[in-house]
This record gives sequence, C-alpha cells and structure tokens, in this order.
Amino acid sequence: MGLKLNDLIASGEPGRKVLLLGNEAIARGAVEAGVSVAASYPGTPSSEIGLTLARIAEQVGMYFEWSVNEKVAFETAAAAAMSGLRALAFMKHVGLNVAADAFVSLAYTGCPGGFLLVTADDPSCHSSQNEQDNRYYAKLALTPVLEPSTPHEAKEMTVRAYDLSEKHEMPFILRTTTRVSHTRGIVELGEARDRPKIGEYKKDWRRYVLIPANARVRRAVLLEKERDLREEAEKSEFNAVEEGEGEIGVITSGVSYCYVKEAARELGVSPPILKLGFTSPTPYSLIESFSKDLRAVLVVEELEPVLETEVRCTLQKSRLRVEVLGKMTEHIPRAYELNTGIVGAALAKSLGLEWTVEEIPEGKAKAPPRPPVLCPGCPHRGTAYILKQVVGDEAVYSGDIGCYSLVAIPPYNLMDNIHCMGASIGLANGFSKAQGRPVVALIGDSTFFHAGIPALINAVYNRHPMLVVVMDNRITAMTGFQPHPGTGMTATGAKAREVSIEDIAKACGADYVATFDPYDIDKGIAEVKKALSHEIPVLVARRPCAILEWREKRRRGEKPKVYHVDEDKCVGCLKCIRDTGCPALIAIGEKVQIEKELCAGCGLCARVCPTKAVEVVD
Repeated sequence: MGLKLNDLIASGEPGRKVLLLGNEAIARGAVEAGVSVAASYPGTPSSEIGLTLARIAEQVGMYFEWSVNEKVAFETAAAAAMSGLRALAFMKHVGLNVAADAFVSLAYTGCPGGFLLVTADDPSCHSSQNEQDNRYYAKLALTPVLEPSTPHEAKEMTVRAYDLSEKHEMPFILRTTTRVSHTRGIVELGEARDRPKIGEYKKDWRRYVLIPANARVRRAVLLEKERDLREEAEKSEFNAVEEGEGEIGVITSGVSYCYVKEAARELGVSPPILKLGFTSPTPYSLIESFSKDLRAVLVVEELEPVLETEVRCTLQKSRLRVEVLGKMTEHIPRAYELNTGIVGAALAKSLGLEWTVEEIPEGKAKAPPRPPVLCPGCPHRGTAYILKQVVGDEAVYSGDIGCYSLVAIPPYNLMDNIHCMGASIGLANGFSKAQGRPVVALIGDSTFFHAGIPALINAVYNRHPMLVVVMDNRITAMTGFQPHPGTGMTATGAKAREVSIEDIAKACGADYVATFDPYDIDKGIAEVKKALSHEIPVLVARRPCAILEWREKRRRGEKPKVYHVDEDKCVGCLKCIRDTGCPALIAIGEKVQIEKELCAGCGLCARVCPTKAVEVVD
C-alpha cells in the first residue's frame, strides 16, 4: 500500500516523484531544508503551506504555529533565524503589509540562520482586496527574490534559498502567485536535512539594536550584501537562456514562463528566451548579454512592470539600442493575471504574426454564473437578519475580511465598506465622528484577534460611539478552518488556553459586553436592542461554523435536523428566500421547497416564515 500524501511530504524517500500543489511542494522544501521553526497567519493563496505543515510538523520535528497576525508570525520566525535556526514565515501578499515593519528591519540586521519569507501574490484578486505586487517590497528592503514557475521549482528554490540565506546572512523572499500556489505538478523529492530544535542567540548590540547610530552602519552593510547577491543572481541555476531563432527575444519570470512556452508552441515559433527565477537583485550582465544581438525583447511578467523597468534601465545603461516591449507599451495588460491567450496575442503582435484562438460556441461549455453565497446553516446569516430587524439600513455598517464579508451582497446588503483586516473597527472610529448616523462594526473572531483589538481600545479611549459585533464562528473558516486563540487548540491540534473575546472586550473598556446565538433570533434581537442604549457595546454572535457542526455530529453519529415546507401552509410570499438568502431554499412555481441534501438544520427559515409553513422532518 502506498504512503499517504502527508507521509510522502514528511518522509518520502529521495528520488520519488509525487504530484503536489505548489504550496505542498514548498512545505516539502521546508522539510528538505531542515526548517526548525515556521509561523504564519492563514491567507489564501498561501494557506495550504500551513495546512500541510500542521499535519506533519510533529512527525518531522518542526515547530509550527498559526500566529495571531502576520507581523507576529514574521517576528516569531525571525527570532529563530537570529538564533541560528532555519525558519520560515509565509503569508498572502497583503499580509506583508502587516509584517512590513519587521521585514525591513530584518533586512538591516540580517540573521545567521536561514530565513525564507513566502509571499503569495494574487493576480486578478481571486481571494483578495487588491493585487499588489510584493516585488516592490523587495526593492524597498533590498531583499533577494526567487520566483518559481512550477511546483517542483518552488520546492527546489525553497531548499536553495536557505543555503544562500545562511551564506549571506540575509532573509530571502520566495514570491509565488496563485497559479503556482494552487497548481499541481510532478515534484521529485530530495534528501531531507536534520533540524536542531534549539539554537543560540549570540548577543550583538551593534547589529540587532537598530537605534540610528547602528542602523546607519547596517545600511552600508546591506548595500554591500546587495552587490554580493547580484553576483549570485548572475550565476544562479534558476536563471537560464534558451537559445532560439529571430531578432526578438522574451525575458520572463515565474509562472509567466509557462505561458510563454505554451504560446510559442501554439504559434509554431521558438524565440530566444531568458527565464529568470532569481529576479532580485537584477542580473544586469545576464540581461545585457542576452539582449545585445536582438532587435527587441518582450518582457512577460505578472502584475506590475517591475522586471520590465529593470530591463529598460539595464539596456539604457549599456547603451544598447534594443526595443523593450511589455506592459509599458501595452503589449501585456497591467491588470489581472496572465494566461496563454494574453501572452500569445502579445508574442504574435511582437513577431508580426496573427494570433487566432478558437472561440467556444455561444451557449456551449460555459458554466452558469455562480455568485458567492454563505453556506446553508451559516450563523452569519442569522446575525445579518437580526441586525436588519433592529438597526435596519439607517446605520453605516463597517465591514471586514472573512466569510462574513458575504453579508455585503443581497439579500443582506449589510456592509458599506471592506478595506483590510481590522479596518471595520478602525474605520468605525472615523465614521462615528464624520457623519451623524449610527455606526456598526462587523468583525470576525480570527480577525478580531488579528487587528481588531487596538482599534477597539482607540474607540474606548477617544469615545467613538459604535456597536461592535464580533461574528464568532469558532474558527478561521474562509482560509481552511485554521484555529486561532479563541478556539482552544494550536495549529497541530494540541489543547491550548482559550482566549475569551468577551474578557478582552471588557479589558479594553467596552461599557456593555454580551453574547448571543445567531440561531436564537428572539434573544439576538433583545441583545442588540439592549446594546444600542450604550456608548461602545460589544456583542459576540457565537455559533460554530455549520460545516464544523456537521463534522462533529457525524463523528458522534448524530443526524442534523432537516426542514421541509408544508405546501398547504406555504402562501408563496418568498419571505424565507428574500430574508435569509439560503441556497437550500428553492422557489418552484408559487411554492418554496427545501433541498434536504443542502439543509443544515439551522431553522432560520422556520423562524422568519409568517405562516409557519417550515417544519422539522421526522
């Protein structure tokens, strides 16, 4: 019998080939590199790295934690690297915004142990509020960057990054994008290095204490390291020239290389290609030698024209008359992720060829539109219904990042803004002063621990009247059901002290704190009404995620309640559908039916039905 996937990632023998997600390949790379400490805050498209490590950490002797936010995760891993251990921090692209202060400072101090930061960029905003390009952070901090194009390369770069990091005592970035993180590919396993559990922090006041006098010295050290790392990039095995035909070449990095190869094959051409994997510091000499005999180069990269700008600067400095095509010349679009069609059209335009793509016939092979929707039985649906009944549409509802963000769309329309983690309470501080309507801040349990607490303290301190509703479904559901401080367990499933949201709210100074079950509509309505008589109340709407409840009931051998509609009592008013938006409710003719396979047994539709037509199935 073959080994299970987690066992293969943890202890698969060298030379074995395994089909892995890009994120799983990075986890395997951490195993092979001998990483001792890893930390993260969950965020798509990086989450599967942590989901994998959580399952295998104890087996391989690695410490892994889900931290309360990305800054803490980065600092936890950084301290391990400063103690001589190999450490890994990973996060989605916007997570680096939270960790940026620590990140830039670590570039100054460096670290004797290998340190790798995985930043997973999200072109096209598949699961994010923006599509920022974190290669700019590398420019800001003068930090080296590796960009894989396949899962196997992601694993190989992870391993190699630690050797280079320790050689230069510098943190490295592995910059992935969604299609690398979430693509499966063949990964050949390598030898796993032993990992020590305890390191030694060697005190060095002038290095690690970044007061101005020391920071100025470290800045000069950082610039010297950049020169050395540029030499590493020039000779890196991840940078390669593929010989081809013609006067127009392609310079590309990351997953864009795969699109270039596919597009060239479709066009029947073989242009010279410079594939860059070690992209920062920019290998100037390599770019110059590749371009010197060409008439033009097409730069293909995802998101911002970072590489294109470097190519332009390199060729200008070298006084080479080579035309640079790319995003700045509108050959490649600047917004959204690339694909073979986009790159094929750009390559064809550069070569003076015609790119023809066979269109899918109208009405065939097209999936119907599927707008995002809260799961059947989701407790956030009950919370939204309660707030609509009591507060209505008059208030400004300040929203946040999580599953509950879906109450922003019909039928709830209950969020007037969504910016970033913790911004619901932060923006509510300003809304309370900037306009005259009531203000309600909606935030999740994991997000509250991540970034909501300082904003709540500010609201209390500066007396910003608002209602704060913590929508607590007992897990970090949106990114894969990772635990947080309020769940009572760690990343690896060990029992932990449960941190009380209510106690934190009281300690912050909230003048009214209460909890209600979103399935209990009457209690919820009463609590919201009571809370509105206070200046800064905090309500915790607590009910486990419906998927978690289903899993627990199955483990206990229980069956959830299932509801059905009595057609004799149903008058076809559709109030249940309009007020709850539950996907288990279907209008057929003039009546409503419930898909029993979807029904989670929450009973919300029964509570809102004016004719009591919804009943429990025996």
